[in-house]
Amino acid sequence: MTEPHGTLLLHADDNVAILTDPVAAGSRPLGFGEPLKTPVARGHKIARVAIPEGQHVYKFGQIIGFASQPIAAGEHVHTHNCAFGEHDRDYRIGADLEKAKAAIPAVEPAHFMGYRRANGQAGTRNFIAICATVNCSATVIRRAADEVNRSGILDRYPNVDGVAAFAHGTGCAISVTGPGFDNLQRVLWGYATHPNVAAAVFVGLGCETMQIARMRALYGDHDDSRFFSLTIQETGGTTQTVRRIVDHIHEILPIINEAKREPIPASELKLALQCGGSDGFSGITANPALGVASDLLVGLGGTVVLSETPEIYGAEQLLLRRAASKEVADKLIERITWWENYCRINDGSMDNNPSPGNKLGGLTTILEKSLGAAAKAGSTPMTDVLLYGEKITGPGFVFMDTPGYDPVSATGQIAGGAQLVCFTTGRGSAFGSKPAPTIKLSTSSRLYNEMRDDMDINCGDIITERVSLEAKGREILDHVLATASGRKTKSEELGLGDNEFVPWQIGAIM
Repeated sequence: MTEPHGTLLLHADDNVAILTDPVAAGSRPLGFGEPLKTPVARGHKIARVAIPEGQHVYKFGQIIGFASQPIAAGEHVHTHNCAFGEHDRDYRIGADLEKAKAAIPAVEPAHFMGYRRANGQAGTRNFIAICATVNCSATVIRRAADEVNRSGILDRYPNVDGVAAFAHGTGCAISVTGPGFDNLQRVLWGYATHPNVAAAVFVGLGCETMQIARMRALYGDHDDSRFFSLTIQETGGTTQTVRRIVDHIHEILPIINEAKREPIPASELKLALQCGGSDGFSGITANPALGVASDLLVGLGGTVVLSETPEIYGAEQLLLRRAASKEVADKLIERITWWENYCRINDGSMDNNPSPGNKLGGLTTILEKSLGAAAKAGSTPMTDVLLYGEKITGPGFVFMDTPGYDPVSATGQIAGGAQLVCFTTGRGSAFGSKPAPTIKLSTSSRLYNEMRDDMDINCGDIITERVSLEAKGREILDHVLATASGRKTKSEELGLGDNEFVPWQIGAIM
């Protein structure tokens, strides 16, 4: 509902309203109360009533902080007078499960034009992946990929999307037990066996901790037609290794090019949900619209993957209310507890996020940011909670434990098998990803117009043109299906994605 002078009330219980336009100093955006002492930007909050010191501040009908000093009606509410604090811990597990089941929409069957792999997987792209097992082989794989991509040879193979080099900064001097090693191992194998990857080359130095043979033995896949591996030490050094990789790719290109797109049910799609550079409109436009699209995809039998555990902190109770079982709920609670301890032992705070840019865009505490971030997952039951990079089995809405840092988070989702990424942004983002393409959604028309080369979908018209969330959600789903069928995203056209492969590092580097 709209309040006077371009402000937006999100919930009847809220004691703040949101500015839809910037307001000058001296004005009264609500038509009453104290005049503003300084200009206030769009997306920021204004107190609808006086809020005494210590009283909770409510947005979306939920606690986003508490007044650190008395706040007058009409006053700007932000970091100077609204502080982080304890949130609702009334974990009523499964309380909304029946309501969540009823929220799964009945949708006419749909399909996309994808690549059917020999093992039954369904891909949306057709890449050759070169994976470094260790930082020592990062330069080698980048040079090999660059040589092939720049040579012009791919022009002869229109069904090949390119050669992607997945280099990283670890792989040695780490313990072979523990979450850091497990994360990297899952990520490397997940990328090599990704549905959007037709063939993979593993490249090591030879003496590193992350051994190729151990990885293949663990996962039990010995398909030599899909995997090729070598080490720099055994091949004879940098130059010889680059040459051997390039020669191998030239040999397999005709085979990879034989793949043809065919109709595949939309139920086989796994969509990663991301947000970055969020602002005060993220939880009002792009995120809930993506939530509608998520529900529609779940209705089609597909899978949506929410992540960024630090960015659902304060909203986890809403997810737990629609957990499919106590076991699923317990896994999320365990991850929340792990993160609280992880911050504590590293002298951090769960409120270190939002970022400075988020705050400039109107977000004040992590509790506020999380409520908007969780909206991306729609309203259907939470069917599973996965570890970082763990294989996504679906269907339905699943949660994956990841950091909030976008490249690290998306790397985990893609490693789990997500064939596409939907990424909402309010401040603006130049993110892209391989082998799963990223679709970027702007929270405002202003951002969409300013960054047209980067934004795929404008969600700002939900405010400026009164487009309904339902209509925007269907637009997003249509775009997802078209992208899955081969439509290039803006980030693909810009060639982004080579530097956004960032596995999550945890633990001591020895």
